[in-house]
Amino acid sequence: MESKHHSHDDHKECCHHHDEHDHCKCGDHHHHEHGSSCSCGHDHEHTLLPIQVTLAGVLFIVNSFVLDRFYGSDSMLSAMSALIGALIMGVPIVWTSIKDLFKGVLSINELVTLAVMAAFASGNYQTAGIVAFFMLLGEIIEMRTADGARKSIESLIKLAPTKARRLLKDGTEEEVPVSMLQIGDVVRVRPGDNVSADGVIVSGQGSFNQANITGESLPVDKKPGDEVFAGTQNLTGVLEIRVSRAGQDTTLGQVHNLILAAEKTRLPILRIIDQYMQYYTPMVLVIATLVWAFTFDLERVIAVLIVACPCAFILATPSAMVAALSAAARLGILIKNVSDIELAARINAFVFDKTGTLTQGKLIVNRLYPVEGVQPAELLQIAASAEKYSNHPTAKAINLLAKEAEIELSEPSDFSETAGRGVSAKVENMAVIIGRSQWLKDNGVSGDFLNSVDLNEAEGFSVLFVARDGQFIGWIGLQDETRAEAKESLADLMQNGVRRIAMVTGDRRPVAARVAKEIGCEEIVAECLPQDKVEFVTMMRERGYRVAVVGDGVNDAPALAAGDVGIAMGAAGSEVAINSATIALMNNDLKRLPFLVKLSRSTRSVINQNFLFGTLFIIFGLGFASWGYINPIVAALLHNAGSLLVVFNSARLVRQGEELDGIQIGEASSGTHTE
Repeated sequence: MESKHHSHDDHKECCHHHDEHDHCKCGDHHHHEHGSSCSCGHDHEHTLLPIQVTLAGVLFIVNSFVLDRFYGSDSMLSAMSALIGALIMGVPIVWTSIKDLFKGVLSINELVTLAVMAAFASGNYQTAGIVAFFMLLGEIIEMRTADGARKSIESLIKLAPTKARRLLKDGTEEEVPVSMLQIGDVVRVRPGDNVSADGVIVSGQGSFNQANITGESLPVDKKPGDEVFAGTQNLTGVLEIRVSRAGQDTTLGQVHNLILAAEKTRLPILRIIDQYMQYYTPMVLVIATLVWAFTFDLERVIAVLIVACPCAFILATPSAMVAALSAAARLGILIKNVSDIELAARINAFVFDKTGTLTQGKLIVNRLYPVEGVQPAELLQIAASAEKYSNHPTAKAINLLAKEAEIELSEPSDFSETAGRGVSAKVENMAVIIGRSQWLKDNGVSGDFLNSVDLNEAEGFSVLFVARDGQFIGWIGLQDETRAEAKESLADLMQNGVRRIAMVTGDRRPVAARVAKEIGCEEIVAECLPQDKVEFVTMMRERGYRVAVVGDGVNDAPALAAGDVGIAMGAAGSEVAINSATIALMNNDLKRLPFLVKLSRSTRSVINQNFLFGTLFIIFGLGFASWGYINPIVAALLHNAGSLLVVFNSARLVRQGEELDGIQIGEASSGTHTE
């Protein structure tokens, strides 16, 4: 079947367009307003109290066998008990078929009904009751098993509290419904509380469990200025958080909407099944008629009708898809359209953005070079103190390293910053100047600063020179570091059959070449405008590649839309990233990409196994039933066993990716070096 890329709008149309005769896929047990019937033969509208109804019917059937033992098989009491039990369990099944016929829908519900009615017509109410029991039992088990994976996803989105502690201007707090929170409100979160809305920490520090948003298995420490997400749990500390997004606008709300939308989408194979299902029931009825015409054996006809219910066949795809969605969501991978799972199995080319995707997207200190007589810690303390009040990315990187090294900073005075050149300040009554070499020369610092520098700024390194009281004391090297897992992840993709990996970036070629060498990427396209990225992706698709485009979702939206599959990284808290791609990674861990490819291929393999089993079950079942080798009760048992085998086979997918559960996601360590 031909796959093509779907834009975000296509997804919306696919998710929300249903006509009144649309069939639900088995395993999706939502009650739609149009009352669609389930194509697996079970309309779950009649299972309002499935367990209670089934239990009551079973008691009457068991009672009939007990009465047989005491009063003989011809006992009127036994027959009445069996009749009541069969009616209790059979009427809901029959009523479903009647509703289908009134709506002009011919589905396999009618096969189940005919099997139960034929058993009634034979006068064997016990057989009718047992057949109805096994059909209802199979339905209950299928619902609970197939729904299990979906409910594991839904449990992720039920973590947002209903109440919040909002702070008033006088410092007191009031408990209000979460729905009343507005942007700008400040809420207090105590240890053990779930965060009520997306926001930024104003005061306090804490450790957060945010597995339901990013897939991180280990707690993440947060401090003032850090962003937190609704539904994540504060494990330690009392914090005050200023609300930035509330209600459905939160990351959790967007995740909820995407999950519901994904469940409503369907694979092309399911649409094909729906098209042919209207011919399947008449064909089975013809077979049953021929069996009756040649054998006049009603039990054979009943057995044929039961084994012909293709629940195992219909469950093959939906059960696997729901399990795959669950495994992906557990690791922070949101898939907007279930067809993208199938499509990802055929991806053979990846196109990566560089900044923020293969690299951290922010500067980190990777070299400290003090002159003779100056210690590295001394150089760092002087530079970080002077840069303390600067918001420039280089200043933030230097101060971050000083904090990690637990260096106590001095309070600067006479702080001055010149954009694009550097800063000057007094630190412990010493005049400190930090910036470009020309900035130091302009401020009267003499010396040949560049002789000791062994970093090439053309390759993306930034070098800051530091002077104290007019004397050069060393330099600091910074760079946008590649992600620690990038090299391993790209190698895993190649081992999994990806034939071509390219890095496309707007950065300079020397910078791109350095990053490509570090991560083992042989193909680079540098100095690209957004339209150039789109043209490159389009060219690859025209050459027959199935292309996945990976970016941060902020400035890569056109390229993400141009690929067969668009994957946005770091989507937690980013509405742009969630909306610009067909698949969103809630964290920045590149190891999720090989897992996604493996998961999609495993899903396709499981679906094929399910289809093969479902088809063989129907073919052999019809043969054995027609020749009288199995009776209706055995047929009902085999029917349920086949459905459960398919569901359990699909459930194996839920455990995919368990090896990644113990990996700390999020910001990779900076790996700072000193010299």
